[in-house]
Amino acid sequence: MNPDKCWSDLRESAQALKKRHLSELMADDSRFDTFSFSHDGMLLDLSRQRMLPETLDQLVALAEASGLKQKIDDLIGGSHVNTTEDRAALHTALRTPAGKPLVVDGKDVVAGVQATLDKMDNLVSTLHSGQWRGFNGEAIDTVVNIGVGGSDLGPLMTCHALSEFQPDNARGIDLHFVSSMDGSQLSGLLSRLNPATTLFVLSSKSFTTIDTLANAATARQWLQDASGLEVETILRHHFIGITAQPQKASEWGIPTQNQLLFWDWTGGRYSMWSAIGLPIAIATGMDGFRQLLAGAHSIDTHFQQAPFKENLPVLLALAGIWNINLLDIHAHAILPYDGRLAHLPAYLEQLEMESNGKSVRLDGTDSDHRTCPVLWGEIGPNAQHAFYQLLHQGTESVMCDFIVPAKRYTEQSRTLQEQHRLALANCLAQARVLALGDKALDADTAASAPPWKRYRGNQPSTVILLDELTPYALGQLIATYEHKVYTQAVIWQINPFDQWGVELGKKMATAMLDELDEPGRSGKLDSATQGLLDRINAQRHSA
Repeated sequence: MNPDKCWSDLRESAQALKKRHLSELMADDSRFDTFSFSHDGMLLDLSRQRMLPETLDQLVALAEASGLKQKIDDLIGGSHVNTTEDRAALHTALRTPAGKPLVVDGKDVVAGVQATLDKMDNLVSTLHSGQWRGFNGEAIDTVVNIGVGGSDLGPLMTCHALSEFQPDNARGIDLHFVSSMDGSQLSGLLSRLNPATTLFVLSSKSFTTIDTLANAATARQWLQDASGLEVETILRHHFIGITAQPQKASEWGIPTQNQLLFWDWTGGRYSMWSAIGLPIAIATGMDGFRQLLAGAHSIDTHFQQAPFKENLPVLLALAGIWNINLLDIHAHAILPYDGRLAHLPAYLEQLEMESNGKSVRLDGTDSDHRTCPVLWGEIGPNAQHAFYQLLHQGTESVMCDFIVPAKRYTEQSRTLQEQHRLALANCLAQARVLALGDKALDADTAASAPPWKRYRGNQPSTVILLDELTPYALGQLIATYEHKVYTQAVIWQINPFDQWGVELGKKMATAMLDELDEPGRSGKLDSATQGLLDRINAQRHSA
């Protein structure tokens, strides 16, 4: 079928469904069975989406007409799907098991991935056994990850989510994350750390990222001042570099044996599966890290092989297409009901908005569809006391993703089990009221309520239910969202793997450094920027 015809059919369906309330659609007792889908311990519940079974059929037809099956094969097979940078996007290869070769541009990328995993294993074992020593011979007990964007958000989110999964018989390592370029995170942290037992991990794909190198230079100077030793000794004992540009890391001074490599086909927001995930491996052990990879690989296989009507990433993407492009909903709240997922909303903000925040199609023309919505979120119980008022009674239509594990604290105290029961109850109640509004209340109570106590409902939501939050399950969850993003990009005909807007900002910031040092150097600034520079420089150079 022609995609234009699919869009036309969907617009007709949307016009009819816009007049119907979710409470009416959910009166169907078979709705949950019709709109819930499972794979390998993860359930996707779309029963609170404002659609009918035939709507889902039309959305699947759109995916098929958009050539999604071939595009999935291209992605996983190593074709150059990142067209503006003429390279593959092979984050799926990072979690492909050993023994499954994948030749791309004449090289078996899986063999290279496995070699890096082996080197990570050795580094992690050395740290956990207390054999990595600082400049005075003491064992390293603290690791500080210095990165920004995907080099920070992915490891930070995952280490927090999997904090309960520490390796057996391993020496505990205290982990910290630094990303802010202004030094505020690092300055406060260094005052509390022991330089003799602190190891810094510099994570930068290009090893030219100014934010990361500025923090790294401060850390290096701190160690030199504390030790009084030559910089070569400090770098050998206290720095690991993770990069796709090993020559740049060597120029900075990090010895080859302290370098972990990944590839230019690994996008920053897709990089936690690579050596960038070293902090995750330190936190969970390599077994935990490999379970994370295995969970993601399970979804990769499912994404490539499952029919679209049973395919969790595709279905999640199609629900988003329906809301964004047909129901005109352009705000998306991410609401995990588990404190361990506190950093998941920020991670998904980057994954989705950096990937699909595009307005130009693959052929260079302007998109005629709305693309990525504005994402934000918070742990559900906290958000209930912050922005849920807008969700329940505001003027904005918002689509919501509720994410929760069914089981937690199974071997711990009854009071902790009761707290998880409370989180589950809140998650289910909020999804119910957002969908049904006043219809969730007793009829007499709703009818007698004053206007300021009325709830319109009709806010669509998805519930993602995990059996438990484990490294394997988290790998599944993140890979599902990655492939959701790709599916939507295929349908919108955009490239989700470049980020020229981000690159422009970096370039302009570097140029602005010269203006701060030599005002008026370019002579090309607008009056607003020039006015601020004049004010800033006057203050910086005042007595």
